[in-house]
Amino acid sequence: MAFESKVPQGPLENKWTEYKDHCKLVNPANKRKLEIIVIGTGLAGASAAASLGEMGYKVKSFCFQDSPRRAHSIAAQGGINAAKNYQNDGDSVFRLFYDTLKGGDYRSRDSNVYRLAEVSANIIDQCVAQGVPFAREYGGLLSNRSFGGVQVQRTFYAAGQTGQQLLLGAYSALERQVALGNVTVYDRHEMQEVVNIDGKARGIIARNMITGELERHFGYAVLICSGGYGNVYFLSTNAMGSNVTAAWKAHKQGAYFANPCMTQIHPTCIPVTGDHQSKLTLMSESLRNDGRIWVPKQKSDARKANQIPEDERDYYLERRYPAFGNLVPRDVASRAAKERCDAGYGVGTSKQAVFLDFEDAINRYGKIECGKHGIDNPSAAVIREHGLEVVKEKYGNLFDMYEKITGENPYEVPMRIYPAVHYTMGGLWVDYELMTSIQGLYCLGEANFSDHGANRLGASALMQGLADGYFVIPYTLGNYLAGEIYNKPIPTDHPAFAEAEDNVRQRIGQLMNIKGKHSVDHFHKRLGKIMWEKCGMARNDKGLREAIEEIRALRAEFWQDLRVPGSDKEYNPELDKAGRVADFLELGELMCLDALDRAESCGGHFREESQTAEGEALRNDEKFMYVSAWEFKSVGNWELHKEPLVYEKIQPTQRNYK
Repeated sequence: MAFESKVPQGPLENKWTEYKDHCKLVNPANKRKLEIIVIGTGLAGASAAASLGEMGYKVKSFCFQDSPRRAHSIAAQGGINAAKNYQNDGDSVFRLFYDTLKGGDYRSRDSNVYRLAEVSANIIDQCVAQGVPFAREYGGLLSNRSFGGVQVQRTFYAAGQTGQQLLLGAYSALERQVALGNVTVYDRHEMQEVVNIDGKARGIIARNMITGELERHFGYAVLICSGGYGNVYFLSTNAMGSNVTAAWKAHKQGAYFANPCMTQIHPTCIPVTGDHQSKLTLMSESLRNDGRIWVPKQKSDARKANQIPEDERDYYLERRYPAFGNLVPRDVASRAAKERCDAGYGVGTSKQAVFLDFEDAINRYGKIECGKHGIDNPSAAVIREHGLEVVKEKYGNLFDMYEKITGENPYEVPMRIYPAVHYTMGGLWVDYELMTSIQGLYCLGEANFSDHGANRLGASALMQGLADGYFVIPYTLGNYLAGEIYNKPIPTDHPAFAEAEDNVRQRIGQLMNIKGKHSVDHFHKRLGKIMWEKCGMARNDKGLREAIEEIRALRAEFWQDLRVPGSDKEYNPELDKAGRVADFLELGELMCLDALDRAESCGGHFREESQTAEGEALRNDEKFMYVSAWEFKSVGNWELHKEPLVYEKIQPTQRNYK
């Protein structure tokens, strides 16, 4: 297949301007006649629904939570990137573009990435206008901090609650449109199917999660903004309800799924403590600004951290990557932690953790504060007292969260951290306009594949979600809908709606009628174990082939021995989970197939057969310089299409953070 990525002609830096200057428009009177469906109310979904409502479209917004505010974007901690160069440290649109492309190990479409960098500055202005309380310097200017994979300070933040504040801003804009009658919110509704009529997305089937009723909804276009699929691993930093179902239903209707194996393992998470856990907790990457990561130089060292002298500590990121130190990209930091633990240098009772230590930062900030206050020759206690105040102001809510979960005071002892599944770079394939391979079906934010390649840099997820919703889809959707104003709305008694609803009803009935012995979590945990061990931080040919067979067997067992209690005519969280895990059991196989096909290492996809002598990821640009886009044929059967990646401005090189 020849991919129609619809990238505009001309120089990279002019493409988006050229597109906006020549895209088709819809006049205000016609916008009022066009209904649009938005699935998800996170940053991408809320900003898109609010923006399209503001433009005059009639928008239906769906979320499975009890309020749009509870979308998982609210859990984002560290910050949002933008090329403002407020620190005068050499940042620019091009440098943000370059860092993002390099951080993704040259496996993303450069035109989409450049557009993301270009509109990033607008996002900050938009959010400040909404009242988002970004951190500020003493004089009132917006503050910045560093994140991994870059050498400038471009991350804007609101303490350790940036996602929450950004989502509240988008939610406020959304609710304004609800009050004006331009947006209707359907909470506690989950999309179960895309309605495809004559090759175009024309609506959805949604299930009312309170009553169990199936509902038909027409739309001239459908926007999937449902987030990532990290919960295929069972244990992740995602909210427990996060799922792939909306994107997967679109995939099974013909939307290609791109780079499914490219998942991000975040290096700073609270370690697993036992089989009782249902999720993991992120410790923001912002902590790597000031925290130093280390392990004992002695294997199996049982001493407490404060008992290990400085010369017996291995600050392994600073040792291996002196240019970036503790701020290397996430995939690099995660693999380095795994390597140290696998080699026997891990800490804690499980030995599957490393230390994140703030003692140096506390002393450094304390000396600065003492200087500000004119305190000459301060004692160590005074220095520490002032330093603690600064650290508490910058990271207090994160430290409090760590102490509540672990029972350890991180102001007194180093945190223990270990990598965990956090984000998915793969997702539905989209073109430059964010349209999938189905006409009229769009995908925004983490649910698509477009911007982050094989590894996302920290603080770029919030940037992409808001860029897509506020600044991209308002132009690109209009370009499509300009051709739809001549088409009348399709009534929901159309045979395609009836067929789609019947298919959903049959699937729900099938899940309810298995009446086996095991719960949904029983199968989900087993799937997660297979995925983590054989398609996690390190992958190899043998393990991936084993995983594919194990997942197929587990899927067959799921459909024979699942037990879903209750009824489908009531609020039934177990039924909701069953449908999601059924989709994960299909997605997991595709992830392993994709990882098996891509016999190279790039970013978060690390094939043990493809590494440098120093254990770094070794790309194979000659064979794998493409986006893997998988077309669904039947369960367990896909066809691979390849979109070549061509870079205009940058020559891909082996990543080097040393």
